[in-house]
Amino acid sequence: MVKVNFISEGIISSINKGETILEAARKAGVVIEAPCNAMGTCGKCKVKVVNLNESSVVSREARHHLKPEESQAGYTLACQAQVYEDIEVVTENTVSQNKTLKILSEGMRFSYDIISNITKCFDGEKTKVYSGKTLIGEEPGDTSSQAYGLSIDIGTTTLVAALINLLTGEELTSVSALNPQSLQAQDVLTRIKFASSPEGLEMMYNSITDEINRMIENVSKDAKINQRHIYEVVYSGNTAMLHLACNVNPVTLGKYPYTPQIFGGNNITAEMLNVSPFGLIYLPPVISAYVGPDITSGILASQLDKKKGITLFIDIGTNGEMVIAKEGKLSATSTAAGPAFEGMNIAYGMRAGKGALEYFKIEDSGEIITRTIGDVETTGICGSGLLDIVGELVKAQVIGSNGRFITPEKGTYSENIKKQMIIKDGKLCFEVAHQVFLTPQDIRQVQLAKGALRAGVEMLLLCLNVKAEEVALVEIAGSFGFHLREESLLNIGLLPKEFEGKISFIGNTSKTGGEAFLLNTDFRESMRSLVKEIDAIELANQKDFDKVFVRELSF
Repeated sequence: MVKVNFISEGIISSINKGETILEAARKAGVVIEAPCNAMGTCGKCKVKVVNLNESSVVSREARHHLKPEESQAGYTLACQAQVYEDIEVVTENTVSQNKTLKILSEGMRFSYDIISNITKCFDGEKTKVYSGKTLIGEEPGDTSSQAYGLSIDIGTTTLVAALINLLTGEELTSVSALNPQSLQAQDVLTRIKFASSPEGLEMMYNSITDEINRMIENVSKDAKINQRHIYEVVYSGNTAMLHLACNVNPVTLGKYPYTPQIFGGNNITAEMLNVSPFGLIYLPPVISAYVGPDITSGILASQLDKKKGITLFIDIGTNGEMVIAKEGKLSATSTAAGPAFEGMNIAYGMRAGKGALEYFKIEDSGEIITRTIGDVETTGICGSGLLDIVGELVKAQVIGSNGRFITPEKGTYSENIKKQMIIKDGKLCFEVAHQVFLTPQDIRQVQLAKGALRAGVEMLLLCLNVKAEEVALVEIAGSFGFHLREESLLNIGLLPKEFEGKISFIGNTSKTGGEAFLLNTDFRESMRSLVKEIDAIELANQKDFDKVFVRELSF
């Protein structure tokens, strides 16, 4: 056994020789961001080893993520650093769950009557609590005026929780946070792999449960209510996130025929949550392995099935889920866009936190206008900023249709832009802000994400024999999607040009649809019936998908 002393935290972890610094951190409860699931590809888990030498630590595949001066100073990747002697580690880049993130909590709403699943009745001595017609508990005294619920959007990257008064329907407060599971595995597939073992599943389940309990405590304090008067919680998220939040192994989602273990449309006990001792969790109906209850909630919130004409609903994010409504009939699919839109696998990428560049515009004069979250100096690039940058550079012909930079010698773009074309590490890059660059590899990541989403749109239209110009309305849902600009989506070709002027950004419908499930039980039955009628299209089974994907890699 060898010891790893995490100096910053004052924690010592004992591990077997040959295990990594990341494994030592996870055993000791030290949080180090490693969203690629220890594959060594993201470079986010940099740590400093005091007096690093080759006999104490052997680092695999870490050099391409480290500058020469960083290697000389003792930095390595925690996930690639195998430990053979006692060492001391400084974790300068550990992530705080209290980190400020810009996460949208609002979404499209519609009017409905309040028919809550939870009702309370005071009999003169005690208050009886019912779920539907079933008595689930009793409380001393008259607590009939205290009835609350939670709508929780469990995103792959972020969480949003809204506290709702079940008697009035009022949203009292909301809170958002980073999904702690993203520190171990950034996308759905790596998370499924991580959770396929009992130990991995337990870590994922405990981390999400602890964070949800922290959010419950925060909203309860903010609204000055007793947590024990929270009786029902709605979990709205993609299918894999639902499995992990319910402590169900998601391994079957990653293997053909991609069968969920959870189908939703029911209540389970909320015994692990710090709410009422007889509290319940409602799981909205699951559409398919990769089109989950977050989209079911989105369909409800947007009233998609009641739209006239052809409407396309898209949740742009790590998982590109989309649903098309044609003459009242719904068809759904999803495509793995990857984590680039969350700032992952991007050289200077970051989540939507303070200092992240979120807006980039090149004026006709060549002047560049930028805006960061918090209006502070640029420290990195978040997803919306990334699409803005690439879209504007494509429009200005700084980036060609093949995704490559056009050199200043061959380019016809302004002198102002040419000044920001810099050779860095032997490659032509664009300096977005001081010492913050867009690299050729970043553009490739955007191409892959864009290609996947656009191919999904094209295949969905093809399967229903719908032309792009026939689509009357395009609704972009999700927290990330709300911060995008139509111009950027069209500039890079993520959406067809025929959609120009038809795009509406409708916000976090996963959360607001969850609220509707919480407040009106009629929707639970109607959506359960509707989901059974939705045609779930598996893109991998479509013979032309690969060809369309390759074609759509171009800008």
